[in-house]
Amino acid sequence: MDFQSCFPIWDKLNTDQQNRILGSLVSPHVKKGTVLHNGSMDCTGLLLIKSGQLRVYILSEEGREITLYRLFDIDMCLFSASCMLRSIQFDVTIAAEKDTEFWVVPAEVYKGITEESAPAANYTNELMASRFSDVMWLMEQIMWKSLDRRVASFLLEEASIEGTGKLKITHETIANHLGSHREVITRMLRYFQNEGMVRLSRGVIEITDTDKLEELSAS
Repeated sequence: MDFQSCFPIWDKLNTDQQNRILGSLVSPHVKKGTVLHNGSMDCTGLLLIKSGQLRVYILSEEGREITLYRLFDIDMCLFSASCMLRSIQFDVTIAAEKDTEFWVVPAEVYKGITEESAPAANYTNELMASRFSDVMWLMEQIMWKSLDRRVASFLLEEASIEGTGKLKITHETIANHLGSHREVITRMLRYFQNEGMVRLSRGVIEITDTDKLEELSAS
């Protein structure tokens, strides 16, 4: 698998533009927990995930985190090229949730190409619109969906990502994803356990009744 086959508009770029990308392209490999991008003053560049998993989140003044969205194989991250997005006024942090390998196109290189290439500019606008759609969906969840439903949805999503109902995840991690407090999440999970939906043990949450969780999530 190479960058050319994974970048959606590669064939729409001219030879000079392709060579400029290939000449500046780097392919780091980072360990789980590594912070790749931190705030609007950081301008990492355009990221294309080769393999692994990244988390994009914001941090409040009180230190509470909330996940905006996650990135998986062949996903693209535009917010990491913050110097291209002067109208974006909020800071995001990007961290590896798993060992991750990715390509980086330097922001100045990609910005120059978007200024020359209509397909590149259109793709960038579509990508930005898609990410803002993710953020707006999250805001709707926070405003209109109760925490028990959000926790149920998160557990089901996590089980789908990991391919197992036995989740090695802490209550603190769930709180960070959902913008809540660990104590609140712990109380909620104990309620789920009393209702027979999960089984709790140290560092592990085992889903025992998927149907009940799905019913709660959709209620």
